[in-house]
Amino acid sequence: MLVCTSGGHFSTMRDMESFWSQHERVWVTDFKKDTSLLNDLNERVCWLPYQGPRDWKRFLMNLPRSLRVLLLERPDMVLSTGASIAVNFAILSKLLGIRFLYIESISRSDELSLSGKFIYPLADEFYVQWQELTEKYPRAIFRGTVA
Repeated sequence: MLVCTSGGHFSTMRDMESFWSQHERVWVTDFKKDTSLLNDLNERVCWLPYQGPRDWKRFLMNLPRSLRVLLLERPDMVLSTGASIAVNFAILSKLLGIRFLYIESISRSDELSLSGKFIYPLADEFYVQWQELTEKYPRAIFRGTVA
């Protein structure tokens, strides 16, 4: 399962096509101009309403929807590039025993994003795109940049 919001997080996930294209998958994202491309590519998608940063009301509204998606799809693994919707899936994946991998945004070179801070203790694997972050966050894994 590929979980990301539209915009840069979606772009980062698309940059990893060489990985995810080899696997059966379902996307979870919000419907915007850029993500609508998934329909054209005949990708399986579960559309959720956009959940902005610090939007606790939308978080609470999307939580049962996220649970329903996980229970219906039963993924072996959830991979997320963020942002806020990733928090929903990190929490629920942990509770359901589903492997959760997170890739922090390349724009985060000094400190984790708010989503990253919530997800860091929950993720089975937490990847950063700046080596320096592994000094502050010892569980973080650096494998280079996504591109």
